[in-house]
Amino acid sequence: MPSNPVFQVRLARKRAEAQDICSLELQALPGQSLPAFTAGSHIDLHLPGGLVRQYSLCSDPGDTGRYVVAVLRESASRGGSAAVHEHLEEGQEISIGAPRNQFVLHAGRPARHVLLAGGIGITPLLAMARQLAHEGADFALHYCARSRERMAFADQLLAMPWSGRVRLHLDGDSGWRMAELLSEPKSDLHLYVCGPRGFMEAALEGARAAGWSEDCLHSEFFAGDVVRREGDADFEVEIASTGQVVGVAPGQTVVQALAGIGVQIATSCEQGVCGTCLTRVLSGRPEHRDMYLTEDEQTACDQFLPCCSRAKSPRLVLDL
Repeated sequence: MPSNPVFQVRLARKRAEAQDICSLELQALPGQSLPAFTAGSHIDLHLPGGLVRQYSLCSDPGDTGRYVVAVLRESASRGGSAAVHEHLEEGQEISIGAPRNQFVLHAGRPARHVLLAGGIGITPLLAMARQLAHEGADFALHYCARSRERMAFADQLLAMPWSGRVRLHLDGDSGWRMAELLSEPKSDLHLYVCGPRGFMEAALEGARAAGWSEDCLHSEFFAGDVVRREGDADFEVEIASTGQVVGVAPGQTVVQALAGIGVQIATSCEQGVCGTCLTRVLSGRPEHRDMYLTEDEQTACDQFLPCCSRAKSPRLVLDL
């Protein structure tokens, strides 16, 4: 299982940034410090009721005194965003996990960067823009939203010393065409996309159709859809330490099947995004349906995410 240390911080400021979006400024407790982070990182936020959710850091990676996250209140919230908006208050102490990064900036030089944000997807890309500006890198930030009222940090972006690199796009803008932005791929040009699933899929599919190399495409999904297919078959999982075997039915997750025999696996997103439930596979072949493991890690077949992934073999033996 992945290890992510948990520590206490103080909610120093809670602020409305746009319609249904609030930001949280988190500060270290007296005598303590915050771990450094790189642009694209996220933290686990431990919320009332035992919920754990992941939110991208949007503050300056060079500012070691605070973390800032922004949270969109989802209409179909599973409890996380509602807890943030309704129950967290300034001055409160809360638990968070150390920063983790699966959405890193390309480290090669020379390189140019196009940051493409949709809605709340601005959060990791804002941190990226800050870091690239500090480095003197060549970048442009394009921020798309349905309306200006739903555009968090817009005024802040336009007040930055690098505001000339920022372009704001609202639905219905006649002068904005995503296809034009993606029409000229270059070997030194890297695209970073974050936002709602439909927005991201349109951007990535458009880039691929225009001839972009996969090595130049970078993305982060805030939530994944647990994939269920009509052809899903049942299979078995075996607990290596006890020899217990349990069947996993179509439409059932491994986590659910194991819970039925009293074996609990820690989960958070339950959608194959965060990696909290990552489990070693000792035997058998997983069918990966996550967005956490890299292609090479999936090919190795020695670990999987039981919240969403299944098996290609009749049985998986798990290191539990």
